[in-house]
Amino acid sequence: MFEIKEKEQLASGIFQMVISAPRVAKKALPGQFIILRIDETGERIPLTIKDSDSEAGTVTIVVQVAGKTTSLLSELNAGDALLDFVGPLGNPTELPEDKAKVVCVGGGVGTACMYPQVKELKRRGCDVTVIIGSRTKDMLIMEDDLQEFADRFIVCTDDGSYGRKGFVSEPLKDMLEAGEKPDLVLSIGPLMMMRAVAEVTRPYGVHTIVSLNPIMIDGTGMCGGCRVTVGGEVKFTCVDGPEFDAHEVDFKELFMRQRYYLDEEKASKEKHECRLNR
Repeated sequence: MFEIKEKEQLASGIFQMVISAPRVAKKALPGQFIILRIDETGERIPLTIKDSDSEAGTVTIVVQVAGKTTSLLSELNAGDALLDFVGPLGNPTELPEDKAKVVCVGGGVGTACMYPQVKELKRRGCDVTVIIGSRTKDMLIMEDDLQEFADRFIVCTDDGSYGRKGFVSEPLKDMLEAGEKPDLVLSIGPLMMMRAVAEVTRPYGVHTIVSLNPIMIDGTGMCGGCRVTVGGEVKFTCVDGPEFDAHEVDFKELFMRQRYYLDEEKASKEKHECRLNR
C-alpha cells in the first residue's frame, strides 16, 4: 500500500498529494509519469510526476477532478493509502544543457506537470522563460513554485482577472515576432493549448515538444489505447513518449480519440455522484 503523506487543495477541484513510494522516488526523472489504482475494483489512471524526493521516498502528484476515479481520489486524505502506484513510466524529457534559451508554456494542471522540467533546466544553467495560464485567477496554480526558477515569468488568464488577458500562446507569439528565438519550447496542458503553441512556433522553425496524455490503461505498450500518430507513424505514448515533437503530432486524430468514451465516462461519474448523495 502507498500511503498519502500530505494533501493540499491548490484550486477548486485540483489537489496535490505527496505519496510514499520509495522505489518510484529513487528513479523518477522530469517528464515521467505513474499509473495508480485506488483499490482492487478501481481503474488505472496515469498522472504526471510533479516532484519526487529520493531521500524522503515520496512522489508528488497533482490531480484535477474530472471523472469517477479522480473524484474518488480527491476524497482521500493524509493517512489513507492507494493499492497500486506504478512507475516511473515513459521517457524523461530530453532537456538541453547550460546556457540554452528555453520557453516553458503551461496551462491548467499542465503547469504542475511542467514544474520538474523548469527546476531541472534552472539547475543546468539555462535561461528559462515560463508562461502559465488558466481560465480565471482562482484556477491558477503553481505560480510561486515556478516563479522561483524562472528568469522571466508571465501569467495569463482567459478572462483577464489576473495577469495578461488572453491565451498563453499570445506572449509566445509576441516574443517570436520581436526576434527572440529560443532553442526549445516545451508545452504542457490542454490539447487545444498545445496545438496552438505548435502552430505559433511552426513558422519560425523553433523546436517544440508537447507532453501528451491520451487514454491509457497498462502503461507498457500492450493495450494500444494510448496510440498517437507522430510524423505519419503510430506511436504509443506510454513507451515512446509521453513527449513528442509538437510539429509532428496529428492533433486532429488525437482530439477524436480523446472523445471516444465521453458517454461512458459521464455515466460512470454520474453513478458515483448518485451513490454519494444517498
